[in-house]
Amino acid sequence: MNFDYKRMLKFEHNVGAKDKKIRLISGVVLLTASLFTASIFFLLVGLVLVATSYFGWCPAYSGFGKSTCDVTDVVSDAVSDVKEKIEE
Repeated sequence: MNFDYKRMLKFEHNVGAKDKKIRLISGVVLLTASLFTASIFFLLVGLVLVATSYFGWCPAYSGFGKSTCDVTDVVSDAVSDVKEKIEE
């Protein structure tokens, strides 16, 4: 398994719906734990997990060429992008 830096810089949705939920829940748990333990590490990891869940893109997944998106996720994202451009 090779890591490709050029592919990592391309913004393509590669986080599926189930993966987004897991990242969001674990990120919020880590953010909450960082409040009580004053741990910078928990805070940073929690922020990364919440951000990748929100944007639907993980740079590590891109670098390794991995994707947890279903075909329906990709199609629905493309349809919503087209609708946004039409409304503008």
